[in-house]
Amino acid sequence: MAVALLWPVALLNYLDRQMLASMKFSVMQDVASVQTDANWGFMLGQFKWVYAFLSPLGGLVADRLGRRVTIVASLAAWSVVTWLTGNATSYDQLLWTRTLMGFSEAFYIPAALALIADHHAGATRSRAVGVHQTAIYAGVILGGFGGYVADNQDLGWRFAFHAAGLAGLLYALPLGVLLREPPRRNDMDAATNEGVLASLLHLLRSPAFLLLVTCFTLPALAGWVVRDWMPAILKQQFNLGQGAAGVSATLYWNLAALLGVFVGGWLADRWARTQPRGRMFVSAMGITLLAPALFGVGNAGSLGIAVAFLVLFGLGWGMFDCNNMPILCQIARPNLRATGYGLMNFVSISCGGLADWGFGRLRDAKVPLNGIFAAFAGLALASALLMLCIRPARSTAQQALDDR
Repeated sequence: MAVALLWPVALLNYLDRQMLASMKFSVMQDVASVQTDANWGFMLGQFKWVYAFLSPLGGLVADRLGRRVTIVASLAAWSVVTWLTGNATSYDQLLWTRTLMGFSEAFYIPAALALIADHHAGATRSRAVGVHQTAIYAGVILGGFGGYVADNQDLGWRFAFHAAGLAGLLYALPLGVLLREPPRRNDMDAATNEGVLASLLHLLRSPAFLLLVTCFTLPALAGWVVRDWMPAILKQQFNLGQGAAGVSATLYWNLAALLGVFVGGWLADRWARTQPRGRMFVSAMGITLLAPALFGVGNAGSLGIAVAFLVLFGLGWGMFDCNNMPILCQIARPNLRATGYGLMNFVSISCGGLADWGFGRLRDAKVPLNGIFAAFAGLALASALLMLCIRPARSTAQQALDDR
């Protein structure tokens, strides 16, 4: 029930942020003060930097005040901001709405994944997290169709933001009534009395946690560029319309990611029964697939080849994405799961914002795509190797006892 109730929330979480990427040319035409790709990239990065900075706070709030309240408040707040985005008439106003979007959305993912981990013991954890992550891919896919909405003279890009914001506000009320948390355990109650600094230091002193943060960050640099820039890349490289470019850049690889989370979740849950590092092995397999996919996208000579490599990227991404919180559960205490994921988001998305901004600068400087994506492929391979170095703090049996 928790996963089912959170699925539409995760969809809206990524739909609201993805739409802007697929509507880039309509927005820039309507809001002339955006002017350059560097400004556009900075605006995308601004969302990520604010989101990243506040993610640890979102995790701390969820661990102390409760996941349910944090989730519902976050949904209501970002839905209002989404609606306001549809009223922006200048670059500064867009920058402010993206800033507020980052603020309001930062509290959701750490709380939601921690709540799912609380409800699901190790035997089903990767699959449960994976099902939740499929909503993210569905949100990205729907956001990819935003180009068609933006090109429609009867609708336009502003209509899309107004409709998405209203949908979120309407869903917040039933979510607040129906969503439930599992009974609080003694160690969870004790967490509210533990100092914030003590909680952070417990995580930051763990070599396994620091390795996980690194492995979570390096593939995400390419992941954010694929999400935010691929519609514009395909439009310019293969002379597509805005709608066709948005769909080609989001639909196929996210459908592949849906398959990846089911394969990766099932394999990780099964492997973890006999091998404590089973989830790390599956995650490393997924990250390894990203390397040839990114290299291929950067060197694709046709739309079909680019899409084929994006499909490979999606398969690997899904296998990687569904195991990050389950691996964190093998490293951090239950009362630090949301905080830990918030810290992971802080590092990963901060760097993702720099990647968005830097990619815009590189595009303005006419740096070849194949060189940029080859660098991303190298970072993915390094991340896969580091993932194999992670050692869980607890055995599978000990983790099962802790979860109970």
